[in-house]
Order: sequence, then structure tokens, then C-alpha cells
Amino acid sequence: MKELIENIDFYYNDAGLMVLTEKYHLERGYCCANGCLHCPYDWERVPEPLRSLLLAKRRTAGAPPSRQDGDINNNKD
Repeated sequence: MKELIENIDFYYNDAGLMVLTEKYHLERGYCCANGCLHCPYDWERVPEPLRSLLLAKRRTAGAPPSRQDGDINNNKD
């Protein structure tokens, strides 16, 4: 496993949780089904109704959520 680099592969949100970046997720190559904030795979493995809530939040924002939002499950990635 490669060593993660802060501000490239991850950052810490205001709550102190580690948030993995879109770059990290793209390198991993798949959706992990945790509802990650920066999932580039449209949360394809996240079960309903959470997936629909995440997609609606992204559409409503009109852009990717801000780094401070954290993910909806308060997961660390």
C-alpha cells in the first residue's frame, strides 16, 4: 500500500476527520460503498436510499460539496 500524502490523497476536515480526495478514489479504482464525499463513481455501490440522498445533495449544490461538509455518514474516507 502506498503512503498517503496530505493535501493530495487526503485532508482533515473541520471536525478533524480524514477525508480522501477524488484523486485517491480514482487511483483506488472503485466505489467502496461508504458514501465518501469525493466519490467519482456516483456512489454506485452505496445502497438506497442513501445513494439517492447523496446524488440529490450533489445536484442541489451545483458543484462538488465543499471540503468542510464532510461525508454524510461521517466516515473517515
